[in-house]
Amino acid sequence: MSPAPNRNEAPSRLPLKEDIIRPTFRRERSAYKRGVWPVAGCDEAGRGPLAGPVVAAAVVLDPDRIPRGLNDSKKLTFEEREKLYARICATAEVGVAFASPARIDRDNILQASLWALAQAVAALPCRPKLVYVDGRDRIKVPCDCEPVISGDALVLSIAAASIVAKVTRDRLMMQIGAAHPGYGFERHMGYSVPEHFAALKRLGPTIHHRRSFSPVAIAEGLKPPTEREDSALGLPL
Repeated sequence: MSPAPNRNEAPSRLPLKEDIIRPTFRRERSAYKRGVWPVAGCDEAGRGPLAGPVVAAAVVLDPDRIPRGLNDSKKLTFEEREKLYARICATAEVGVAFASPARIDRDNILQASLWALAQAVAALPCRPKLVYVDGRDRIKVPCDCEPVISGDALVLSIAAASIVAKVTRDRLMMQIGAAHPGYGFERHMGYSVPEHFAALKRLGPTIHHRRSFSPVAIAEGLKPPTEREDSALGLPL
């Protein structure tokens, strides 16, 4: 017979939940203290979709007017992104650039994305002395550049850029959806979902589709990219 439980014993502790990781201004503040300013964060949206451009954004946050609630755009709702987008544009320096489907087909998605990120930095009203970029690749900018893997979840200015890029691209895809009814761009933003595949089969590709992506090439009766060519596209984000 098992012994009766001791009522005076402290209950065993439940396992602690993992800390919620949120982006911080630590890297930017450290650079500021070293006399390195302005500092920009940049990110892009739309590497993975079958249609539409890649949209890149660069943001220099004002240390005294940082909007509350900044986070990786993927962790925010549509409404939260829209509100933060307005606050970022009202308080920060912002640059935006686009890599068209034609450029993506010509250069591949990775190179087109890196080009757009560099163009977004060039579009800033100020010239940064340091750029933090989401991912593992540096971009061609006339200043120091530090890539940060998962930067949109770690660096506040990159998180702000991810919001600007995402909102800008979503708004553009909604306009494309209105101009090309039947594809559902305004709902899936050009991503690979059953509705999009069905529309491609029924209606064929639009001028906004990326013909270097296998599903689009197949829908148009073109030879799909080889496995080696697909690997050059980079990871879809």
